[in-house]
Amino acid sequence: MLPSCRSARSEWKGDQRLIILGIDGMDPQLLRQFMREGKMPNFAKLAAQGDFRELTTSIPPQSPVAWSNLITGMNAGGHGIFDFIHRDPKTLGLYFSASRVEGPKHAIHLGRWMIPLGGGSAEQLRKGEAFWQILDQHGIPNTIFRIPSNFPPVPAKGETLSGMGTPDLRGTYGTFSFYTDDPTAAPGAVEGGQIIPVQVENSRVVASLIGPDNTFKNGSPPATEPFSVSVDPLEPAAKVAVQGQEFVLGEGEWSNWVRVEFQLIPFFGNVKGMCRFYLKQAHPRFQLYVSPINMDPANPALPISTPSSYSRLLTDEAGEFHTQGIAEATKALSDGMLDDKEYLEQARTVLAEHRRIFDAEFPKFKQGIFFFYFSSLDLNSHMFWRLMDPKHPEYDAALAAQNGSAIESFYEQMDQVLGEVLPKLDSRTTLLVLSDHGFAPYNRSFNLNTWLLNNGYIKLKRDANPDSNEPLANVDWSQTRAYGLGLNGLYINLRGRESNGIVEPGAKADSLMAEIRGKLLAVRDAKANLPVITRVDLASEAYQGPYARSGPDMLVGYNRGYRAGWKTILGGFPPEELEDNTNPWSGDHCMDYTLVPGVLLSNRKIFAETPALTDIAPTILAEFGIAKGKGMIGQSVFRSSRATR
Repeated sequence: MLPSCRSARSEWKGDQRLIILGIDGMDPQLLRQFMREGKMPNFAKLAAQGDFRELTTSIPPQSPVAWSNLITGMNAGGHGIFDFIHRDPKTLGLYFSASRVEGPKHAIHLGRWMIPLGGGSAEQLRKGEAFWQILDQHGIPNTIFRIPSNFPPVPAKGETLSGMGTPDLRGTYGTFSFYTDDPTAAPGAVEGGQIIPVQVENSRVVASLIGPDNTFKNGSPPATEPFSVSVDPLEPAAKVAVQGQEFVLGEGEWSNWVRVEFQLIPFFGNVKGMCRFYLKQAHPRFQLYVSPINMDPANPALPISTPSSYSRLLTDEAGEFHTQGIAEATKALSDGMLDDKEYLEQARTVLAEHRRIFDAEFPKFKQGIFFFYFSSLDLNSHMFWRLMDPKHPEYDAALAAQNGSAIESFYEQMDQVLGEVLPKLDSRTTLLVLSDHGFAPYNRSFNLNTWLLNNGYIKLKRDANPDSNEPLANVDWSQTRAYGLGLNGLYINLRGRESNGIVEPGAKADSLMAEIRGKLLAVRDAKANLPVITRVDLASEAYQGPYARSGPDMLVGYNRGYRAGWKTILGGFPPEELEDNTNPWSGDHCMDYTLVPGVLLSNRKIFAETPALTDIAPTILAEFGIAKGKGMIGQSVFRSSRATR
């Protein structure tokens, strides 16, 4: 019989504590600048009294890869996460790398209804043992809040809440809805959302919220729930009514969280979610933004925490909060559904939620490990780099005067959080503050697949449209030797692996990769007179472990200022090899990993000359006298670990 959580924890008699603040996207250059300017006094104090080093990030420096490195102490060859996007080599179908959500495999058809036999499932695709699972084996208490690449949460005795990678109620990374009567707004899907045309009749709008696919019905159409909006004919305001709830919004006002139930089958089978409404405009045109439908943390449709009651406890303690892994409304800003001011208000709400939970949870921490993750620097550096960099194609002096300090203000809030932690440190407490990667400008896009096409490595079928929205549409695989997918991945069309592979494994594949590598490193941007790509790593050189050959064959490392274009990531062929980035998503880190290191600060001396993300899990274990786990390739960043119990 397995020991209970309570009895397992009682086995450990130590009193040492380890606090980790995981701050996604904190950049060492910006941090040093803000410390010099006196805007980060608590970070300056920690760096002076303890230590501050740059932290080598993952190859490639993408968040799901980087946090998996930290979690497992292995690189992608050990944990199998190579990108946000993976592909099935046999079908070239694309899927999210970190998790898979599937419906039931068998069902009975009754008219228009399809009655599932058994439930669906959510599968964690990251391999390897998480550091907190090893701590569990030694009875060491742990709280792991919103660490990325942990959906669904792996079995654990401690308190964990899943973070980046957690879907919304529709099973996506976040799909918003935008309701409008503007005839110039093209209805249908946009990146990250959907524009839904409505009519204002007698000052009233009737529409539907779009929920999860209803697998109980043939064809699995999305479940919907009606709502109505009464628009004040004179004032810039409206009253929203949904499922017995009514609230009034003025123009430019967000609602609180609104709980919604989607009925999948009469009398039972309801799924609970929640969303926020934003009245962008009441008239002359009606514009209403509705956030992605998040899983309700008090009653989630899929597992998001251990124990399952933990997410409900957090709601009781700190109020409702985003459960969707990427909570900031970045796609709505990119699509023009929200402007900078509107987006910032939403993004500040996300950080306020996290700080409320931190303020509720941190005082309860007594022993073991406390890990807390903050997303704000990453997502807001992506969106607002353009307003602090006059060289960016999307720099706007007027907008910069309004919101050019947005990134700085989020850094200052991280300094405030650290200010709450520093007074709690004592001789038995170690503090690590770290980020998974840094940041850089994203000024120009390099369309890898267009380059491969123009250089003869990809061939299209005769009379094919190269700019199709379908991934790798109309590719003639009988004459194609290489292709790109994901943010940094380049694959060889290998015989015996890809279903239509033509390149022989071994010497011929190696020669082809050497040829492509040399040509990519020679690509220059005539507009800026800069190299576009500063390194190309072979998977065989970069990775160790059983999955080293399961991902891309080559990892393209872009220079600062450059990144893979949006369409080439999904196997598209835009007309130009190089183009300006005109998207508000203006900062990035998916480039040469040596150019975007993260940060590592501690209240103790760090003796590792070049600490890396793969050193963090061994460091955590060593703090509690535990040998590093099987397959871990790093070492403790401290010269000596705590005495073994």
